[in-house]
Amino acid sequence: MQLSKGWECYLDDKLIEGYSEFTLKAYAIQSNLLIKHFGNIELCNINTECLKSYLVKVSKSLKPSSLGHRDRFIKSFFRWAHEEGFITKNPSSKIKEPKPGKRIPKFLTEKKLGTYVKHVYHQGSMRLLNLCIRLAVE
Repeated sequence: MQLSKGWECYLDDKLIEGYSEFTLKAYAIQSNLLIKHFGNIELCNINTECLKSYLVKVSKSLKPSSLGHRDRFIKSFFRWAHEEGFITKNPSSKIKEPKPGKRIPKFLTEKKLGTYVKHVYHQGSMRLLNLCIRLAVE
C-alpha cells in the first residue's frame, strides 16, 4: 500500500473513532510532510533508519514540542498500519520520543495580576483570592 492510500485509510479510521477535526487537521499536515519527504512510496519500504533520518533532518528546524508532535503522528500512523496488517513490522516502534524543551516561565505584569485579583474578588472565592495574593508576593 502506498503512503497516500495508507493516510486515507488511517484518516477514515480516525474519523470513525471520533478524533477531533483539529487533531485530524494537524495529522493531515504531518502526513503531507511525510509524503513530501519520502514520496508516495510503499509503506513496506519505510524502515526505522529512514524514519530516524527523517526526524533528524527536520529536528534542525523544529522546536522540541513540534518534533514531538511529528514523532507521535509517525508512531500512531505506523502502529495503525501494522495492527491493520498493511505492514509486517512497525518501523516506528524503536524510535524514542524527543525530550521536551525547557520553557522560560512567563511572568504576570502588575496590571494583569491586578485584573485577576479583581476578577477573583468579584467571584467571591476567598481561597482563590488568597492564592492570587500569595502568588503576587512570591
